Amino acid sequence: MVGEPVNVNEFQELAREALPKMYYDFYAGGAEDQYTLKENVEAFQRIMIRPRILVDVSRIDMSTTVLGYKISAPILIAPTAMHKLAHPEGEVTTARAAAACKTIMVLSFTSSCTVEEVASSCNAVRFFQLYVYKQREIAATLVQRAERNGYKALVVTVDCPRFGRREADIKNKMVAPRLKNLEGLLSIEADSDNGSNIEAYANKTMDASLCWKDIEWLKSITNLPILIKGVLTGEDAIKAAEVGVAGIMVSNHGARQLDYTDATINVLEEVVHAVRGRVPVFLDGGVRRGTDIFKALALGAQAVLIGRPVIFGLAAKGENGVRQVIQMLKDELEITMALSGCPSVKDITRRHVRTERERLHAMI
Repeated sequence: MVGEPVNVNEFQELAREALPKMYYDFYAGGAEDQYTLKENVEAFQRIMIRPRILVDVSRIDMSTTVLGYKISAPILIAPTAMHKLAHPEGEVTTARAAAACKTIMVLSFTSSCTVEEVASSCNAVRFFQLYVYKQREIAATLVQRAERNGYKALVVTVDCPRFGRREADIKNKMVAPRLKNLEGLLSIEADSDNGSNIEAYANKTMDASLCWKDIEWLKSITNLPILIKGVLTGEDAIKAAEVGVAGIMVSNHGARQLDYTDATINVLEEVVHAVRGRVPVFLDGGVRRGTDIFKALALGAQAVLIGRPVIFGLAAKGENGVRQVIQMLKDELEITMALSGCPSVKDITRRHVRTERERLHAMI
């Protein structure tokens, strides 16, 4: 038994105790060997901080802006699926916690609560995550609903032409509940005798032909800013900037799609250098500590997104658990900034960290 958690990792243990094994495995698991799942977290641990001393840090300001919206700290809530598997009220509870913490939640396309239910739950800036299905009119309808309900941006996930092979879900024969946002729009039944029905469903619905020109199509059907999530190379970052996206999310889908991709923190700087300040860059994957957030900001991220920690907080303690997770990360970031000589997020520079490559190079 874990007592009162003192860090985000301890919430994972509480969630493991609280959730049925099938649902815990669904949230916690990654693709195939889960190499990238481990690496997303461990890569942060190989980056060292270079603190500066004798700086006035009597006041620490963690606030920043995302697409012009002010948030209390550079921590957003990543889109994660089906929160009702973790808590009876699902995404409505997560949304209230995000609003209380004065940050932005990205509502998942595969949420258990509708776009409308989350919008009416509380007053806050929210973004909507979009998958593009083979039936393009589904995307168009959901974009219109998001616009109508006051969502401020679209986050298009682009790393899912096929569904990653998540072996725990296959073994558990994971069955997904119906997606509330798609009621009346989609009538595909995806039964699978030999594994996860989520995988079978996704492979029937996902549009494997989605390509760069379709970002132009999306821009033509909405006035909302479009961010793309799933960029892992400088080459794709340049293309994203060229097609006019409003932001780039460096993400490997929480290591749930293609195993043996690099940890997101390891490719962040390549993406940042490629876009040369033309668009803001965000990072998700493996963030478990305030020091992780500091390192991501030093390497050029405008903010990070947290996925699993939010789910673990929700499963363990509901709205209060999500609030606690965000507050823990904020408290840790605040002390990291103070001890590193950075009174505000704009004071965090590349010179504040040393990567593993730099350390090895220094030894040669």
